[in-house]
Amino acid sequence: MKFTVESNELQKALMKISGVVPSKSTLPILENILFSLSNNSLLLVATDLEISMSATLEVRGSEDGSIAVPAKRVMDTLRALPEAQLIFHADISTNKIRMITENGEYNLIGEISQDYPAIPEFKGESEIVFEGSLIGSMISKTIFSVSTDELRPAMTGLLLQIKNGEMCAVATDGHRLVRVIYSKIAQAKAHKDIIIPAKALILVSKAIEDGTNTISFNTTHIKFSFKNFTLTSRLIEESYPNYESVIPLENDKKLSVDRNALFASVKRVSLYSSNTTHQIRFSTKKDELKIMAEDVDFGGEAKERIVCNYSADNMEIGFNATYLIDILSHIDSAEVVFSFSSSVKAAIIKPTTMKENEDVLMLVMPMRLNV
Repeated sequence: MKFTVESNELQKALMKISGVVPSKSTLPILENILFSLSNNSLLLVATDLEISMSATLEVRGSEDGSIAVPAKRVMDTLRALPEAQLIFHADISTNKIRMITENGEYNLIGEISQDYPAIPEFKGESEIVFEGSLIGSMISKTIFSVSTDELRPAMTGLLLQIKNGEMCAVATDGHRLVRVIYSKIAQAKAHKDIIIPAKALILVSKAIEDGTNTISFNTTHIKFSFKNFTLTSRLIEESYPNYESVIPLENDKKLSVDRNALFASVKRVSLYSSNTTHQIRFSTKKDELKIMAEDVDFGGEAKERIVCNYSADNMEIGFNATYLIDILSHIDSAEVVFSFSSSVKAAIIKPTTMKENEDVLMLVMPMRLNV
């Protein structure tokens, strides 16, 4: 097997898929990336048996073949190299690999390609075509709210609900919730609820390409197809909690405020909150929001006032500053609107302006205030 390629181009292609390679595995072959050359097309494949990724790269091929290449060693080498033309030569009979540049030669041992796990053939039952920017926006607005609690496996993924020309993405960890609805999705006719693992979405977000892309899925798997990259992942086959039941309908106290001003204020004040609870306090009165924090253990305290638009009854409500900062950093409008009911019920946060055919709702649970 032999081909010539620019080192930086090979590195870029490998970076898209190397995230799926386990650093340590009970099946050592998975710590490799499969290189397969046919004419001038190089296919790169990586898998951890739950998620499989592939990328194609145009090279100057001179000898077809395939071999499993140690992922860490080849990636470390390419990162350390300056941009240069690289000759990749693998002796399939001995599994010896040579990478040659103008000024150096690097030798390593690969493994037989036949030992690499076969990637199951995927047959999708439904398909959605979309722009890469849409899926990127969906992931960035929701992934931070996915739970890391393995005891609640359904919540460790993103719920994707597809029906009547809409695609609804939901993520929650029990303390905060994000729901993003995209309307006028022409292909979203089938009624389907699927849960996509967070790891798969993080990998997709790092490899998204501009232009038309495709999601296809069946009852057990989902496949993201881009121009030169694919990712296939097993779905989480659990029942997602009834998230709609926790979205309050009676929150009639509205507070609108400049997002950047609030974000900066919460970050500053939260420096004086408890390292354990990260609690901050909102105190509202007409057109004014006071943000306060107190660290009882170490005697720290901070408070700030910012101008807002608020005309409802005065109230106080506590939040975990970390959750609030996460939410505010994932809203892209200049102003946000908080909807409150009481100090013990969830607050809804929305951007004042939204993109066409997109509806964003974020929710954060309050913390009990110390009197």
